[in-house]
Amino acid sequence: MGGMIPLGDASRRLRRWPIITVLLILANIYVFTRELIYGDRFVYYFSAIPVYIVSGSRWWTIFTAMFLHSGWLHIIGNMIFFWAFGPEIEDAMGRWRFLLFYLAGGFVAMAAQVAANPFSPIPNLGASGAIAAVMGAFLVTYPRDRIKAVIFFILYVRVTFVPAALLIGFWFLMQLFSAGQVSHHVQTGGVAYIAHIGGFLFGVLTARLWMLRAGRGRSGNW
Repeated sequence: MGGMIPLGDASRRLRRWPIITVLLILANIYVFTRELIYGDRFVYYFSAIPVYIVSGSRWWTIFTAMFLHSGWLHIIGNMIFFWAFGPEIEDAMGRWRFLLFYLAGGFVAMAAQVAANPFSPIPNLGASGAIAAVMGAFLVTYPRDRIKAVIFFILYVRVTFVPAALLIGFWFLMQLFSAGQVSHHVQTGGVAYIAHIGGFLFGVLTARLWMLRAGRGRSGNW
């Protein structure tokens, strides 16, 4: 068993502290503590359940579900990936535009999952779709940046530098060839690969539009 864990962009310095990225991470952690306290009823109430949404009820859960996680591995993995790619995209877009982009990416990702299986009673949750949008934006913005990453295969572990295009491209291929689930999944539900793909494509297709409107990102690795 092997894989890559991104630690951060080693090719550029941030112009400002990534306050929105940090606040979003703290928001996810806070909601996760509420899950631990209140249990399955809390998770079920705020998760996106397709059959309810297509019937016209609980549509707001498309947003609340992106702050829920199914377990420790789920939230830790998501926040590691978010911290690796979020600060640079926030820096390029601007804080408030980045926040809107993140929420829009999560909405598109969750909506894609609902559309793929509209009559499913299984709860869907997680920040993975929104983070996939951030990764898609990173791919088209800084494809040649070097990402510091941990590479592991069985007992082999090494910290090295990987081109962003290679690391994110490998991640995306894993979504395409997964068995319908990449994030940690337990009985309380999860985010399927369609949400990952939907969020990623949203980031790839709209990132430059967001950055041009923000008046940033015109130079560098385009």
